[in-house]
Amino acid sequence: MRILLPFFAALLGAAGPAPRYANPIIDHDFPDPAVLRASDGFYYAYATQSTGADGKFRNIAAARSRDLVHWSELADALPVKPAWASRTQDFWAPHVIAAKGRYYLYFSAKPDAALSDDKQGLCLAVATASRPQGPFSDSGRPLKCGPSYVNIDPMAFDDPATGKHLLYWGSGMEPIKVQELAQDRLSFAPGSSPKPLLTPVKSEDPAEYRRLVEGAWVTRHGGYYYLFASGDNCCGTKAHYGVFVARSRSATGPFTIRPRPAYLVVEGNAKWAAPGHNSLIADRNGRIWMLYHGVDRAVPRAKPSDEINTRRVLLLDAIVWRNGWPIVANTQPSSGLVTAPRP
Repeated sequence: MRILLPFFAALLGAAGPAPRYANPIIDHDFPDPAVLRASDGFYYAYATQSTGADGKFRNIAAARSRDLVHWSELADALPVKPAWASRTQDFWAPHVIAAKGRYYLYFSAKPDAALSDDKQGLCLAVATASRPQGPFSDSGRPLKCGPSYVNIDPMAFDDPATGKHLLYWGSGMEPIKVQELAQDRLSFAPGSSPKPLLTPVKSEDPAEYRRLVEGAWVTRHGGYYYLFASGDNCCGTKAHYGVFVARSRSATGPFTIRPRPAYLVVEGNAKWAAPGHNSLIADRNGRIWMLYHGVDRAVPRAKPSDEINTRRVLLLDAIVWRNGWPIVANTQPSSGLVTAPRP
């Protein structure tokens, strides 16, 4: 045994300390991020329309990484606007899911009809591609339209218990909803209807985050379905945003929000303002990580003419499970060096 100890010590020394990183992992506007690990071994992240570090505008921003820390910008994932939204410019909150060799991009867009009808808001939509980086092509028609920004922030989820394809979405002072998708994933299932899951809270308390609920993300863990959501104001002078969570034994509810006072997963601190609109991914060790946007208080806008708290950069933090509920450590975005995901 005394002969083997130096050998193992040498191996441990060669391995070196665990890699570390510091937020942000993308230091330019990359709002409403959704993450996917594709069959090619890369992680892909998608974001609301924005201008990249290269100065180029993208309808749907995209980036990829081997380790969740170092990211390379990609070309516009939706370079050609849908025919029904060719004259507008509101392409928000994408989510991509892989199925049978195809990639399905769900997003929100404003239809051209809105140019002549101020009451027409945004629509849910879907586009497809053969590669995770795209280019994605719109299906030809929106999934669902409505007033204001009620129909935004789609998130597709395949329920492992039932095999059903589900779509979650919602905002605009209305509940987060879920509805079953058809087998082709390009429309809602015949006879299905939206089911409300998480309803905004009417409150005059300026500290209340659930006065608006949006940015749904669903994951299954330990026999529960966890529905993450964000509120109540992502941006601007009144930015006040954080992530909270509810859980259920069923993907379609009913969901019970984590009991107060500790119902938040993450909220802002002295360094980061208005963190939220999260997505989740497991690293190669099975550890769950949360990707979400936040505003660096020292750089709150991309250019001087922009409104404050609109430069939303990409943050990464590990999820910790406590008493059956997920949180980010200290319920705040990390600052300084922390242990990185396993590449």
